[in-house]
Amino acid sequence: MKQAITYELLHVCKQSGARRGVIHTPHGDIQTPIFMPVGTQATVKAMTPEELKEEVKAQIILSNTYHLFLRPGHELIKEAGGLHKFMNWDKPILTDSGGFQVFSLGELRKIKEEGVYFRSHLDGSQKFISPEIAMEIEESLGADIIMAFDECCPYPSTYEYTKQSMERTTRWAKRCQVAHKNTGNQGLFGIIQGGFYKDLREKSAEDLIKMDFPGYAIGGISVGEPKEEFLDILRYVTPLMPANKPRYLMGVGTPDYLIEAAIAGIDMCDCVLPTRIARHGTAMTSKGKLVVRNGAYSRDFSPLDPECDCYTCKNYTRAYIRHLINTKEILGIRLLSIHNLRFLTKLMEKVRIEIENDNLLNFRDEFYQNYGYTKEN
Repeated sequence: MKQAITYELLHVCKQSGARRGVIHTPHGDIQTPIFMPVGTQATVKAMTPEELKEEVKAQIILSNTYHLFLRPGHELIKEAGGLHKFMNWDKPILTDSGGFQVFSLGELRKIKEEGVYFRSHLDGSQKFISPEIAMEIEESLGADIIMAFDECCPYPSTYEYTKQSMERTTRWAKRCQVAHKNTGNQGLFGIIQGGFYKDLREKSAEDLIKMDFPGYAIGGISVGEPKEEFLDILRYVTPLMPANKPRYLMGVGTPDYLIEAAIAGIDMCDCVLPTRIARHGTAMTSKGKLVVRNGAYSRDFSPLDPECDCYTCKNYTRAYIRHLINTKEILGIRLLSIHNLRFLTKLMEKVRIEIENDNLLNFRDEFYQNYGYTKEN
């Protein structure tokens, strides 16, 4: 049977071991490594699909199963012809399983073997999501890549709790696989869990790989732990993942984490960070973060980043964007969102070129120096 999602390896960087590839999907090819903008509610905040394609040059976006389940409801989106038609996006889409959002509800949810009972954060109504229901929702949404329903451990968690959680995630992954019917049009990825315990991560990877998913993700890191712990688990787990399938690191969007993920051998990353900080008046630039709402930029008529090729930097000044942000004009948020998203997609374009040139470690060192990072060994 034809797989909906396949991975093609193009080059391995001799200097770093990072990989350059292509993920083939029903809605087009994705050049990797890649950063994926997040469209939680079937929209990347403040962006039109045309801007995402033409200005940001996004190849794939994410949407959120939990939020779309609550409103407008997956049945309505299915009736509209699926998420692609509903939101007018003709490129690939990935939907998460809703697991992270459900487990972050804390007191509002109860985890059982059959699934998770929780209260809606919108109106307090009682809801239930199981692996089978997650698959029903994700199949109705119709994304190219869908994620298995998993349990994301908080940081820190005890070994015993993490072990039980990881084993449940494995059982749920199997149930997702059994329930998932639309294999010709959607690729179901398994999610490796196990917290910050290497033996649990190894066991999770081993059991999920036996199930032969078309792709694999690392979940449960970048959840508030120190950077050295993040890097330790990232570098330990990624080599355990199949080399012939896409590797996805969930919830990562700072430039240093994106570069380190690529060096570790990751193909895909996502995060709400670029649009979130845009709403608070902050830009990512080649020289580090720039809080444009600050008074220092009131008469600064230069672009956010002279090295950036985005629509915002080609047409508007720091002074003007500061004015928009401080007067709470929507255009300010839109211009910063375009810039931040383009900054990260452009960063990953450079990463792909440097992998092909066997030069990624040199690029990292130079980028860190300009951005103001200290290199992590």
